[in-house]
Amino acid sequence: MIVLNNLALHLEILRRKEGEQNLNALAGFFRPKAVAVIGASRSPGKIGNAIVKNILGHLYPGRVFPVNPKETEIEGLPCYQNIGAVPEPVDQAIISVPAAKVLAAAEECGKSGVKFLTVISAGFKETGKHGLELERRLVEICRRYNMRMLGPNCVGFMDTHIPINASFAAGFPLQGEIAFISQSGAMVLAILDWSHAAGIGFSKFVSLGNKADLTETHFIENAAADPNTKVILCYIEDVENGRHFLEAAGQAAHKKPVIILKSGTSQAGPGRLLHTPAPWPAATWLTKPPFASAG
Repeated sequence: MIVLNNLALHLEILRRKEGEQNLNALAGFFRPKAVAVIGASRSPGKIGNAIVKNILGHLYPGRVFPVNPKETEIEGLPCYQNIGAVPEPVDQAIISVPAAKVLAAAEECGKSGVKFLTVISAGFKETGKHGLELERRLVEICRRYNMRMLGPNCVGFMDTHIPINASFAAGFPLQGEIAFISQSGAMVLAILDWSHAAGIGFSKFVSLGNKADLTETHFIENAAADPNTKVILCYIEDVENGRHFLEAAGQAAHKKPVIILKSGTSQAGPGRLLHTPAPWPAATWLTKPPFASAG
């Protein structure tokens, strides 16, 4: 009995350490001390302008650095020619430039020591063979400089407890305890609008986009370890690594409810509205037998 009790205690300590590691792995992602917006704009209506306004307008406590070689000031902030000209270290760079310029921007971020990228820009694997090659090279750059990336082709992310709104969405969720992780940018915007009408709060919103690096699995692990999140809600079209996903979802479900909403089994239906072409339809993974085995 003593041996079993000690074993149970040891396993509980390991689980807590694992949870802390998962939270810390993306802690800098959601809690950057400084954010650069590459492709920031002075023009209302442009995505680069909306991102800067959203970060500034929701009481983000860190520093914000607009980057655009054609501007000297945006939304009252000094604007820098490139990320290398920013006068202090940047943890998170939000990239919103044409796809053809993303690789050069990512390379500059790597050389400047940026840890996380959120690539809003479209024009990657969702567009075909050329875009797929661009995305492959973008991932190579991230690997070379040990950067982690959300996207490309995404709406961005939000955390109501930091708070930070690093997205181009028109609005910010009420503070709450639900983490919403979505492969569909359209679904992110729809749930955001609905949540205000329903009076329901969220802890995090994450738009996964093409999932070239960070996936739903990473954010499920992070949300499972996040004390501000009590429920994890996911909208998923496909799963890149089914085994890892099921392990993460199963472990998370032992801590808090995990709700998975899947797109239609046909890629020609709901998939038309989604960002990422599905190598494996979600229904292949998100069925009762796999989840039953995952706990």
